[in-house]
Amino acid sequence: MPQSERHHDVTAPPRETLKDQYRRTRALMEALAANLSDADATIQSMEDASPAKWHLAHTTWFWETFLLREHAADYRLHNADWPFLFNSYYEAEGARIGRFARGMLSRPALDEVIEWRANVDTAMAALLDDPALADLIALGVAHEQQHIELLLTDIKHALFQSPLGPSMWPNVPSVTAPIAELGWYSHPGGIAMIGHAAGGEQVGFAFDNEAPRHRVLLEPFALADRLITNREWSDFIADGGYATASLWLSDGLSWVRENKVTAPLYWRGDDHFTHGGWQERHPDAPVMHISYYEADAFATWVGARLPTEFEWEATARGTAGAAPAHDPALGNQLDSAAAAPLPIGGCSGLFGDVWQFTRSAYLPYPRFRAAPGAVGEYNGKFMSGQFVLKGASCATVRGHSRASYRNFFYPHQRWQFTGLRLAKDI
Repeated sequence: MPQSERHHDVTAPPRETLKDQYRRTRALMEALAANLSDADATIQSMEDASPAKWHLAHTTWFWETFLLREHAADYRLHNADWPFLFNSYYEAEGARIGRFARGMLSRPALDEVIEWRANVDTAMAALLDDPALADLIALGVAHEQQHIELLLTDIKHALFQSPLGPSMWPNVPSVTAPIAELGWYSHPGGIAMIGHAAGGEQVGFAFDNEAPRHRVLLEPFALADRLITNREWSDFIADGGYATASLWLSDGLSWVRENKVTAPLYWRGDDHFTHGGWQERHPDAPVMHISYYEADAFATWVGARLPTEFEWEATARGTAGAAPAHDPALGNQLDSAAAAPLPIGGCSGLFGDVWQFTRSAYLPYPRFRAAPGAVGEYNGKFMSGQFVLKGASCATVRGHSRASYRNFFYPHQRWQFTGLRLAKDI
């Protein structure tokens, strides 16, 4: 890829200020894009995905729209036509180009978007120390971190369309630790506190969909102490898992048949497609790029089930007699643009490698209220027809996730770094 010789390392230093987080996050996204040509950054492989250039621009539109336009004196839009191009789904911000047409935006060019980012960063410098804007800036940082992961998953899907199997990175991680026999974290059940509560021991940013903190009643359960591997998934395939109707939800079986699904996304023989091109698939690495339907069918095949989001969070917090709390800063997550993100396995923690499907529908917590204004459209209006995923992936910016974090996707989607951790009743 053009510019691939450029090396960037934007690993997070300890105890960052909000200003540091802003600068590091912005730099990381641009470091990832430095591996792309203008053509790479412009293509859109499907409506679910967006071009890399669009992610770079949309996150900049966010800062310009919600911070600079509203709070910077005498600020003028970089280009008055661009909000129509780079607004995502904010109805309060007016008309916008259709999501399916984002790949038609040959202009502005990638270099113009990078220039816009630099201009916005210069203008933002005057706002980053304003305590009255701290919550909105923290939201913007978290929003850009989400789009960093989306950029990585979307460009992977786009490059996968090429018969050349192009690579963004020459460096591809390998499995570094052996996989142990599947073990279990046991939980006695009872009342657990779920969600984020500002103040007290729960400091730091959280999205509105993680609150309010509330009580849930858990029956005794166990959560697997590691992720399901490629080897185990191959056994599922060999046993006719994709063809055994009794394993599948009705919608899942229809999806499998209509789309002729016989393996996880990006599998080809013993290889799989990565940001480093086609690579041999390691049997002990966590399986990834599976849908909710596939995860549920596999769990049924082994006589287990998917966890609820509440069971997962209670285990992660180490509450009510469960295993010790799991540190969300640990595990295989994204630290820099130096190497291709890839699940490597060998970690017994709950965070990293792949996002983990739960059987919980993405719904509001009791007493949830969306924030006023346009930013209130961020999460609440998507609480329909999707499932919650927990943890973090190898493409998640380290520090972005936490026990209360609620990722969510539709049950058929699998281009994200999605995987599987089992649960069972006890």
